[in-house]
Amino acid sequence: MNALYLIIDICAILVPIIASFHPKIALHKKWHLLWPAILISAIPFIIWDSYFTQIGVWGFTPKYLTGFYLFRLPIEEILFFICIPYACLFTYYCFRIFYTPEYRIRFEKSITWFFLIFTVIMGIAFFGRYYTTSTSILLVAFLLFLKFVAKVQWMSLFYFSHMFLLIPFIIVNGILTGTGLDEPIVWYNPAENMGVRFLTIPFEDLFYGMLMLLLNTYLFELFLKKFDTTN
Repeated sequence: MNALYLIIDICAILVPIIASFHPKIALHKKWHLLWPAILISAIPFIIWDSYFTQIGVWGFTPKYLTGFYLFRLPIEEILFFICIPYACLFTYYCFRIFYTPEYRIRFEKSITWFFLIFTVIMGIAFFGRYYTTSTSILLVAFLLFLKFVAKVQWMSLFYFSHMFLLIPFIIVNGILTGTGLDEPIVWYNPAENMGVRFLTIPFEDLFYGMLMLLLNTYLFELFLKKFDTTN
């Protein structure tokens, strides 16, 4: 099916878009802040993605694509950086409404240090493998920025909501990496990653996805703080 990747993108965003108009959620009223956060966040990931595609770190199976390309990437891959963040920020925002941004979990600092230490070890152990190394460096750098420079107050809420997002993450990334398919929609060069997979999902995807959503959440919260008078 040469529209499968596009269908996945649409399915990921369709329900959150519709539910954004629910009066108790009303995320559509924050679109002037949400969409800029998503689109700005997409820029570095599209650049990163395009470069890694060109050098063969990963690639795409044409039979699952519509054949339209932008920035040397399938249009479906560009949409991935819009549809998935929207769906995830929708979930985050629902928890934000219910728990407020001041929500705290007991082990927030421990969780942050766990990710920092584990990611550093992962990066050192597999240094030189492009996907592992770049993801490790960027995630560590951004976590340190959030903790010691920006000193954000929403990390507990992020960790809590992110826990629930792991299920749709596994479903979507599982299909993209070949679960239930003859070939993966997105293939990975095993020489450029750890070679460890959860089902069909490269282990690095967990950290790549976390980095992507952290950047989206950071910008969304920043815009809410600076420009939302109703927040």
